[in-house]
Amino acid sequence: MSEESKKQQINIELDEKTAEGTYSNLAVINHSVSEFVVDFISMMPGAPKAKVKSRIVLTPQHAKKFLRALSDNVDRFEKAHGVIKDYEQQPIPMNFGPTGEA
Repeated sequence: MSEESKKQQINIELDEKTAEGTYSNLAVINHSVSEFVVDFISMMPGAPKAKVKSRIVLTPQHAKKFLRALSDNVDRFEKAHGVIKDYEQQPIPMNFGPTGEA
């Protein structure tokens, strides 16, 4: 193993709760001169409120690396599974149809 590959290895631990993941169907991104803030949100059909499920804060450099990595992964996914359909963006709040009544 070369010296360079030894330097790039990192031991990453993933606990059981984090491994389950968190569903998000909306992301809101804000930034300042020093950081990008990404709020991952879960919106439920007909609900008047949405809840931030996770907030990730990145430096501008890491945001750009994340952008490249996500783009590379989308490209690989599409090569393996076909083009991902890009549906027209719904206005926020999204209209999921009629709300149920009890």
